[in-house]
Amino acid sequence: MISLATPKPLSVSDHHHHQNNFSSPSSFLSPCLHPLPRIIQTSSNSTSKSSVRKHISASSSPPPPIIPSSPLTSPQPQNLYQPFRPPPSPLPPKYQNLDAAGRFEILSNRLGLWFEYAPLISALFQEGFTPSSIEELTGISGVEQNRLVVAAKVRGSLSESSHLGPEALSYFDNGGAELLYEIRLLSATQRAAAARHLVQNRLDAKGARDVARAIKDFTLRRGDPGWESFDNNLPGDCLSFMYFRQSREYNNPSEKRTAALESALEAAESDKAKKRVLQELQGKGEDRKEREGADDGVRVPVVRMKTGEVAAASKVVVLPVCMAEEKEDGVLIAPFECRSEGEFGVMVSDKGWDRWVVLPGWEPVMGIESGGVVVSFPDAHALPWKSNRWYVEEPILVVADRGRKDVTSDDGFYLVMKSSDGGSSGSLKVERGLALKDMGIRESIGMVVLVVRPPKEEVEDQLNDDDWE
Repeated sequence: MISLATPKPLSVSDHHHHQNNFSSPSSFLSPCLHPLPRIIQTSSNSTSKSSVRKHISASSSPPPPIIPSSPLTSPQPQNLYQPFRPPPSPLPPKYQNLDAAGRFEILSNRLGLWFEYAPLISALFQEGFTPSSIEELTGISGVEQNRLVVAAKVRGSLSESSHLGPEALSYFDNGGAELLYEIRLLSATQRAAAARHLVQNRLDAKGARDVARAIKDFTLRRGDPGWESFDNNLPGDCLSFMYFRQSREYNNPSEKRTAALESALEAAESDKAKKRVLQELQGKGEDRKEREGADDGVRVPVVRMKTGEVAAASKVVVLPVCMAEEKEDGVLIAPFECRSEGEFGVMVSDKGWDRWVVLPGWEPVMGIESGGVVVSFPDAHALPWKSNRWYVEEPILVVADRGRKDVTSDDGFYLVMKSSDGGSSGSLKVERGLALKDMGIRESIGMVVLVVRPPKEEVEDQLNDDDWE
């Protein structure tokens, strides 16, 4: 029996010894690179060297040639630990060597321009200081700290933009934090356009807030009357359309409507927008059907709620809500009176009710003395609106005045029970007075004074990460 032991490297003498013992080595062995194995005889009947050579070379199929390889090395262990690398310092170079005491001194004395020392607040936040502790040491309130930090980032994005020159940017060097803070929610392009508008018109913080809201709201108003006459790339046109839309919530003629249109004309930038506002002022803007969106031109305001509009309103109205599925019985049993009492304006109703809605103090709603009710419809199919007027698949709220039930106006809208097949059963509908008179109906559930559309959240209205910077 023959066993092969693990070879060891050959010395020069061993190499010559093997050459003498094996005069005819096999062709597949490389004596120089691969030493031959040592043959150990374990059997008592040892074989001769010639038989061993014959046995080794007698294999039926020679093995594949052995390719020289480099000596094996043990793999080095990978260093998976990565040391902590702090984020880059937000401080300007001249403030990076200051200690905490020096930073507090600069903030306390307002040394330098506001956008220069504003990054000191962010640096203190990173070091673990809270807004309250910074306020205690510097006198800068938490609200002002946030305003300075955010406005500095807005100014930084404007300085990197090619749409705003350094001369216009220098307008915000003194007291510009309040202005730039108001345009923080705009995209980079919108910020530059809004900043130019602020500089050209010398607007204050409230004016900057109105411009920012008008720009963000403009894209949501697509399809509203007159929208196509205003340019969304011009902040003045966006602001003008906001006033133009507000004018439609007032009676015509009225001082509030005229004042809103004059503000729209003053803010408009494009000639097309100015022409459209002038036509509205002169009563030539559009025919009555287009203006009111109904078949006969009845003037019922249709407004879209904005997110946060109720919170920003100085006056609000609380009304009971009925579902359209509850039909006439649900509307009639709803509370008839709801008023505020006492110094705190506690709302008091003549009966208990499950559903209520809070609406801004719009003029049509404020005009309801008592008997106001809101009917919630799943869509706008209950209205005699044109199909292309606005999307019918969105839910709506119809505000009706139950104190005015008599169908007296041909141009009025009224809430009635109407059956599609003429039977006794039906559903709540909104019909114009002339159509009701033709059907012999002289009394309704209530006169419609307002139609409210829900807030509309668009994908394009969402903020990207870079929009906050």
